[in-house]
Amino acid sequence: MARKELITKDKILETAFELARTEGIESVTARKLAAQIGCSTQPIFRVYANMNELCTEIYEKAIDAFGDYYESFRSEVDTPFIHLGLAYINYAKEEKRLFQLLFQSENRGERSLYELLNGKSGAVNKEINRAVAAGCQNPSGLFMKMWIFIYGCACMVLTGDYDLTEEETVDLLSDIFKSCS
Repeated sequence: MARKELITKDKILETAFELARTEGIESVTARKLAAQIGCSTQPIFRVYANMNELCTEIYEKAIDAFGDYYESFRSEVDTPFIHLGLAYINYAKEEKRLFQLLFQSENRGERSLYELLNGKSGAVNKEINRAVAAGCQNPSGLFMKMWIFIYGCACMVLTGDYDLTEEETVDLLSDIFKSCS
């Protein structure tokens, strides 16, 4: 009878993802990962040809994690783009390392920030459709103006310079929406 593998691909990926989530992707090394799992580096390299392959899977898992976060994020705001903005800003607060990996990394696998933000949930497309339904004449232009503000807010969160309340953030985003619709 064949010996059962104790260190599975799922275990390696989940542990690597948690390392990236708590300490940053740069902390995901074969030695550190092996120490976290409690094994040598051999099982890691039996499953993954190299660390770049593992990091690619971590990145894909991070994209899914943001999509899940956006889908489960709750707000009471009906104005287009504001729910997305609040979710994005709060994601930067709650998942700093994953936010940096996804939205501030140069290595995005040929994806634009728009593609990452839209993700599997179609978040941006949903918001653009809501803006059209609300009478917005230029929803793509509106998205760009709101996106610059939202992205700036999220970056300020990471540096500790963002001290607006959710209500103040909603008010500012509402003002941008009203000025462009």
